[in-house]
Amino acid sequence: MSGRVVVVAGASGLVGRALVRALASDERVARVACLVRRPLVLPADQPGAAKVDQRVVEAFDEATLGEAVPKDVDDAYCCLGTTIKVAGSQEAFFKVDHDAVVAFAQAARGAGARRFVVVSSQGADRHSVSFYLRVKGDMEASVARVGFDLVHVVRPGILDGERGERRLGEELGISVMRGVSRLLGGPRFKYAPIRAETVARAMIALAFGEERGVVSTESARLQELGGATD
Repeated sequence: MSGRVVVVAGASGLVGRALVRALASDERVARVACLVRRPLVLPADQPGAAKVDQRVVEAFDEATLGEAVPKDVDDAYCCLGTTIKVAGSQEAFFKVDHDAVVAFAQAARGAGARRFVVVSSQGADRHSVSFYLRVKGDMEASVARVGFDLVHVVRPGILDGERGERRLGEELGISVMRGVSRLLGGPRFKYAPIRAETVARAMIALAFGEERGVVSTESARLQELGGATD
């Protein structure tokens, strides 16, 4: 089977799950290697499920990932991320949202990947007063130095979708912003909630594009690339 070999880190998260499903369904992709802490459960009717190669890893550090990433990989997609609340401290958050992402990028580049697509955050800025946005900005800068032909940084707004855990405050915020965005341009509104499936489709579209270098794509453009209609 011809097609690209891709690897996904963070496949169990909201965007990661949608991305694995979209990649498995894509005829341009020959194999999808998923680096996970525990096996994913794919839908019974998932198109291309046989292409999904799940690789359980105990730690997201460079040594472990160096063994887990396929040696013939073309593209790497990174959906790793947590919250400070879940991580338990700013230090623990940094280890996931910066260190683990960079370790994955280095392992993927060492395995031959030419393209790297990573989920960041709207407003990411290494000089921000917000610790969260500053870490995201630091991550972007660190990944840019790894040496890929192409780095696509995607910066979605509020992610909308079925999470594994309930976040009441976030659910209320999404509900409010859905209503506001309908009044102010729908998906074109800068702060419109964005579906995880839309982000996933946009990430794939970017990876198969012709751009080179380091490119940042904001949420409104992701909505367009991902085919959002509402």
